[in-house]
Amino acid sequence: MEQRKHWWNGKWGRLARRDVFLRADGDRWHVERRTGGAEGISRFAEYDTEDAAYDAVRALLTGPDNWRELSGGSPGGRV
Repeated sequence: MEQRKHWWNGKWGRLARRDVFLRADGDRWHVERRTGGAEGISRFAEYDTEDAAYDAVRALLTGPDNWRELSGGSPGGRV
């Protein structure tokens, strides 16, 4: 499984930190949303297409948080 993107809500601390990861495994796409940092709680979803996975990521990145992309990737890449 290859990690493609990682976003962070810019907040520190177990109660405030949230991360979203986008991963690819062959033709399957996986989105992980994690609350509480490295030792936090993760929820996973699997998608058939890249577009569906990015739709899920966009929905998770909405709201008042100041999300930052931590992963590499091309400038101006998809979200």
